[in-house]
Amino acid sequence: LASVTLRTTVDFVIFLMSERSSPSQEEVKTKSQVCANVFCGAGRECAMTEKGEPTCLCIEQCKPHKRSVCGSNGKTYRNHCELHRDACLTGLKVQVAHDGHCKEKKADPAVATPIACYLADRNELRSRIIEWLQAEVVPDGWFSKGSNFSEILLKYFKNFDNGDSKLDSSEFLKFILHNETAINVTSYADEENNRLLRSMCVDALIELSDENADWKLSFDEFLNCLKPGFSPPEKKCALEDETYEDGAETQVECNRCVCACGNWVCTAMTCNGKDKKAGVEEDDGLDQEMTEEEWGRRVAELNKHQVRVAGALWW
Repeated sequence: LASVTLRTTVDFVIFLMSERSSPSQEEVKTKSQVCANVFCGAGRECAMTEKGEPTCLCIEQCKPHKRSVCGSNGKTYRNHCELHRDACLTGLKVQVAHDGHCKEKKADPAVATPIACYLADRNELRSRIIEWLQAEVVPDGWFSKGSNFSEILLKYFKNFDNGDSKLDSSEFLKFILHNETAINVTSYADEENNRLLRSMCVDALIELSDENADWKLSFDEFLNCLKPGFSPPEKKCALEDETYEDGAETQVECNRCVCACGNWVCTAMTCNGKDKKAGVEEDDGLDQEMTEEEWGRRVAELNKHQVRVAGALWW
């Protein structure tokens, strides 16, 4: 009798477990049914609202395969999906101009645009590093201990730290160069420009979690920078009581400046009187060239005020 009672109890528990699991299975099936006949177009995907109705949203994440394409906006994208996703997110009409990298135009030095790490570049590099690290996570087995995300990151931190328990920009860059997938962030046809871009994006990543502003990351800062649940803040640039979005351009005398990750990045050409933008006053009426030190102070003045759109931590 005890055996029969035990078996009945076990069967009842199994029945309850199956009943509890059925709603989630039904929910997945319902979403599939709702989106079955919905076409969202390039760069968008079907999702189900709380009311159970279909809606088209920008694709959350494209597959990581690489087949570079040049957009009609002159920007190189990792693949077709990234191009259409960017068009959806920005609300701009971007078409595929041709396969491969965009050909860089030989620009007039007076209107050349500086190489800069924009928010999209910084975030893409960060995402690739996180994907690479997550691929190395090993769950605990029955008789063996695995490796979690923090432990893997600590291993790399110790490997590339020179002994001061901090990673500077050169050590962070060596850490990135360790993985071919992570370094394959390219926005320019010229490889030298891409190397410069990676270095600038490393600085942008360090700035994300460098709490004491020493341009070095302790392990805790390193972990916060690359923790998957961290939502990086989006900074805007300030100039003359106005704020500018990432990618905005302005001109200071003969140099062009762009807003990138909350900082103004400018070309550094020496200006003379005839190159100066109309309306810019000359010192004492003299046709003097601006020294490198003077230009550095001018760019620092541009970056004196930064505007940050609050980011969130989702642990």
